[in-house]
Amino acid sequence: MRNQKVDTYNYKETLTRNLRVGAMAIGLAFGAGLAHAHGDVTPQAVDVSTLKPLGPEWQAVNPYRDDKEAIRIGDSAFNQNCARCHGLGAVSGGIAPDLRKLDIAPETDEYFLSRIRNGVTRNGAVYMPPFEGMLSQEAMWAIKAWLETVREK
Repeated sequence: MRNQKVDTYNYKETLTRNLRVGAMAIGLAFGAGLAHAHGDVTPQAVDVSTLKPLGPEWQAVNPYRDDKEAIRIGDSAFNQNCARCHGLGAVSGGIAPDLRKLDIAPETDEYFLSRIRNGVTRNGAVYMPPFEGMLSQEAMWAIKAWLETVREK
């Protein structure tokens, strides 16, 4: 009888340990899935082959303003490269500025482009990485063309 109690105790202890290990494994798998769901944070290539090439000289004013193809490309490019900080549809969740409020006057184009090209650093902290060399000038201007379509006052 005494041996049976010991066996029951060992059985319960083993079962409890196995349940804990299983729960931890499920928790780790779920956590890894959430981390992977965030997506690849490496800038994604933007296919601009259907846009008029701009050449090596950087433009001071958006050459794709109101261009339907550029707007289509800019929408996709924004969601692939900018939305993780600036939010889907440019609706910020607080981590970065809400770009629907971006000034769309042509005089501000150069400022916009300089922020994308050079990024934003304050007091040594990187608030936005530089995208020059990762995104083409065409891709940057296409993003700006799309942002102008979602502008809110």
